[in-house]
Amino acid sequence: MATAAWPLQQAVYQRLTGDPDLTALAGVYDEVPEPAPYPHVSVGEVIEEPDDTHDRQGLTVAFVLHVWSKYRGYSEIGRILAHLDRLLDRQPLDVVGFEVVAIFREHHRIMRDPDPTIRHCPVRHRVWLNKET
Repeated sequence: MATAAWPLQQAVYQRLTGDPDLTALAGVYDEVPEPAPYPHVSVGEVIEEPDDTHDRQGLTVAFVLHVWSKYRGYSEIGRILAHLDRLLDRQPLDVVGFEVVAIFREHHRIMRDPDPTIRHCPVRHRVWLNKET
């Protein structure tokens, strides 16, 4: 079966970079340039597992977005998380070659980076997909 990782990553990236409200608040990167202005969102890790049914080839994919901020509190990350939820959580998404059955935010964790001026929040989403026939 073909992997959904790359077409899913493209669809998510296009969704995020195509939203002017999010991009006014934070940069969105596949590969973060050095130095990148804060705040920003970066596309992270992908875990893909087969999830076939009796008559369909399917996949479950977990992907992580990383939110980075230098705001001294957590409200900036909270505002970015609200935008990510509006754009992705339980929303339809077009992924080339696949039918998206469901997508939702599985969890997030807001934390202080080892650099005390930076806040970091990995946000994991889970997606169920079926291969288009």
